[in-house]
Amino acid sequence: MAHHPASTNRRAARAPHYATLAAGILLGALVFGGTPALTQAAAQAVEAAAGRIEAIDEDVRRFCSNIADAARDRRYALQQAELEALQKDIDRRIAALEEKRAEYEDWLTRRNDFLARAEGNLVEIYSRMRPDAAAERLAEVNAELAAGILMKLQARQAGIILNEMDSKAAATLTGIMASAARRQDPT
Repeated sequence: MAHHPASTNRRAARAPHYATLAAGILLGALVFGGTPALTQAAAQAVEAAAGRIEAIDEDVRRFCSNIADAARDRRYALQQAELEALQKDIDRRIAALEEKRAEYEDWLTRRNDFLARAEGNLVEIYSRMRPDAAAERLAEVNAELAAGILMKLQARQAGIILNEMDSKAAATLTGIMASAARRQDPT
């Protein structure tokens, strides 16, 4: 027999009243020296009240066990919804990162293409300069850039430019070119 939750709750609320009433009847019978029949009636009332309390307790236990699965299912559903929302947020962030990565790769490709064209033109410019003028200009730029330009020039032409440079600057550039030509990492 299924009980409506509201009626179960009302019964549970009345349970302490039954126990109090039964205890009062029994106490009254004992204190006021009631007859054995009255004492027996009081004992039966207490037993009846205890039986009702047990029945109500059983109803409450059944009610709680019946809603436990529903509560657990609801909790799981809420957790699942939260996980799905988090997954959507992660997917959105991954998509944004992938978009930025593609944008960066495009930028890097354009930059490398530009540098390759500019470097080729730059090497050609230095190859057409007088050796003393090229040496003077290369001494003023970044040492790694100067070494890169010299490495792309013909060996004879690079030698003439290095010969025109200050010995300290020529030694620095030679050291950079030698370490760049190594096949293994010097560290």
